[in-house]
Amino acid sequence: MPSKRIIWAGVVLLVVLGISSIVLNDCSHGRSTPTIDTGIEKRNEIRKAAERGDAKSQFLLGSYYTVGCDVIQDDVKAATWYRKAADQGYAEAQNRLGLCYYHGNGVIKDDAESTKWLRKAADQGYAEAQFNLGRTYKKGIGVVKDETEAVKWFRKAADQGQAGAQLELWECYTTGTGVIKDEAAAAKWLCKVVEQGYYVDSFQLQLGKYYENGIGVAKDETEAVRWYRKAADQGNAEAKEALRKLGK
Repeated sequence: MPSKRIIWAGVVLLVVLGISSIVLNDCSHGRSTPTIDTGIEKRNEIRKAAERGDAKSQFLLGSYYTVGCDVIQDDVKAATWYRKAADQGYAEAQNRLGLCYYHGNGVIKDDAESTKWLRKAADQGYAEAQFNLGRTYKKGIGVVKDETEAVKWFRKAADQGQAGAQLELWECYTTGTGVIKDEAAAAKWLCKVVEQGYYVDSFQLQLGKYYENGIGVAKDETEAVRWYRKAADQGNAEAKEALRKLGK
C-alpha cells in the first residue's frame, strides 16, 4: 500500500490540477487562474458580446474579473457574469459558479448551492464539474457523504482524461474507498496520471514498486528500474535506495 507521503503528494497534485477550475480540496482555497486572452481591445469585444447575451462571452468576462486581467479584480462581478452564463446552461460557467459558492468568492458561501450548480454542469458531461461533484460526495459537502457516488462521478471524469479524477480513483482502489480494493485498477489509474505528464517523484516511485513486486501489473524488473530511475533523478531517496538494492 502506498505510504501516507505518496497519498499526500496526490492531494497536493489535485491543487496543481485545479489551474483551470478550483478543485474542492482542503489545500485549495484560492481563486482559479483560468487562461484567457489578454488585451483591452479583446476584453472590450468580449464585454460587448456578453452584454448582448452571449453565454461564452459572459463566462469569459467573469474570468477576467476573477483574475483581474485588464480589469480591477472583483469576485462579485465575476460571480454575476458566471451566473448570467450559467442561467443559459453554459456548463463551464455553472461549474465556476458552483466553485464560487463553495469558496464564498463573490457570493455568500453556500454548500448546497455549490452542489446544485456543479451537478448541472456535471449532468452535461463537463469533466471538471464531474470531478468536483465527486469531491463533494467524498467529503460530504452540501450532500450526504457517499463514497460510492463519489467514485461514480470520478469515473465519469476520469474516462474523459481528467487527471485529478484519475488520481482519486487510484486512491480509492488502493484503499478500498467506495469500491472493492483492486491493485490492478489502482495501478492502471496511476499510470494514466503519469502518462499525462504529471511526473511527481513519489508516483514514479510507486510505479517502480508495482513493477518490482508484481502488484497490479506483471512483475518486470526492467520496468521497475526505469521508474525508480525517473524518481531518483528527481532526488527521491527511497528510489535511489531501491536502485542500489537492485544493483542498478
